[in-house]
Amino acid sequence: MSNPIHILLVMDPGLLVPPKGYGGIERIVDMIARAYQRKGHVVDLLVTKGSKVDGCTIYGYGEEGFPQTKFQQLKGTFYVWNFLRKNASKYDLIHNFGRLAYLIPVLNNRSRKIQTYQREINPENIVKINRFRNKHLHFTGCSANLISRTARVGHWTAVHNCVEFDFYTLQKRIDEDAPFFFLGRIERVKGCHTAIAAAKATGQKLVIAGNVSPLPEEMEYFKTEIEPHVDGDQISYIGAVNDIQKNEWLGKSKALLFPIEWNEPFGIVMPEAMACGTPVIAFEHGSVNEVIDEAVTGFKCKRFEEFCNAMQRINNINRTECRRVAKQRFDVNQIAAAYLAIGKPY
Repeated sequence: MSNPIHILLVMDPGLLVPPKGYGGIERIVDMIARAYQRKGHVVDLLVTKGSKVDGCTIYGYGEEGFPQTKFQQLKGTFYVWNFLRKNASKYDLIHNFGRLAYLIPVLNNRSRKIQTYQREINPENIVKINRFRNKHLHFTGCSANLISRTARVGHWTAVHNCVEFDFYTLQKRIDEDAPFFFLGRIERVKGCHTAIAAAKATGQKLVIAGNVSPLPEEMEYFKTEIEPHVDGDQISYIGAVNDIQKNEWLGKSKALLFPIEWNEPFGIVMPEAMACGTPVIAFEHGSVNEVIDEAVTGFKCKRFEEFCNAMQRINNINRTECRRVAKQRFDVNQIAAAYLAIGKPY
C-alpha cells in the first residue's frame, strides 16, 4: 500500500450518497470513496446532508431534492467555498464531482485537484478556469469520446466509470430460450424501439426494464412505440428494477441490447452486464467503442442488420472471459487506482 493521504470528495447537493434507488453520479462517488478508504486513505465527503459512507467522514450540506433551484445552487457554491477556504490545506487530494466553480478558492492551493465529468462538459467553463493561474489541476472525463467534445485546454485523462464486480454474479451458462435484455430509461435516444424491432426480426424474446421518462414527448413515445408491442410473451416490460433484480435479470439474459441513438458519455449498464458474464450488443455511438472489446465482451454495430446478426452470434462469446476482461478494465478498485495515480502528491 502507498503512503496514506487525506482525500476530500465533493459532490453537488441534492442527491444522497449512496443513492436510495439506482442512482448515477452519487453511486460512483460512494464506490470511489469506499475504494479509497479500503486502500488505507483517510476519506472525507462534502455531500448532501443525510449521506452516510462506511469508514468515511461526512460533511453534509444542502438538502435532499433534485434538481436544485438556482438559489440552492448558489447557496451550495458559497458553502463549498467557505469550507474549502477553512479546510483545504489539510487535504492532499480534492476530488470534485460537482461544479467546476467549487475549486475557484483553491486553484493555487498545494493540494492535487481532480475535476471529474460524468456528463456533457461546458467548453466555456474549461477555457475560463484555465485563464486563471492554477496548480495541480487535472480534468477527467468518463470517456475519451466525452473529452473529445470539449475544449482541450488543461490536463485531461479519460477515466471510465466503475462497477463493484463483487456484487454481481457470473452466470457461465444460460437457458437456450433465455431472453435478451434492455435496461435503461425509456426514452427515444436509448433505442428501446430498436431493441424491440431486432427481437422481432430475429424471433428472440426481449425483456425491457427501466423507468418511463416523465417528459410528455417521452411518455407519448412509450405509449405509441413501446407499449403496443408488449405482449407478455415475446416482448415483456417489467418496469424499474432494484439492484438485486438487475443482477438476476442481467445474469440470465443472452445479452444486453444497447441500441443508443446519441453520444452517451459512458453507459454504466454495459460493464454491469459484463460483470454477470453477459455480453453487450450496441450501436457505435458515444463511449461504446471504448467500452466493448469486440467479440470478447460484446459486439459493436453500425447498422440494424449488423445488430440483428450479432444477436444470432451471441453464443460465440465466452461469458467467463467476458467478465474477466471487463473486471480488469472497470472494477472499482482499478478505477480508484487510476484516479490516485493522477492525484498522487508530488
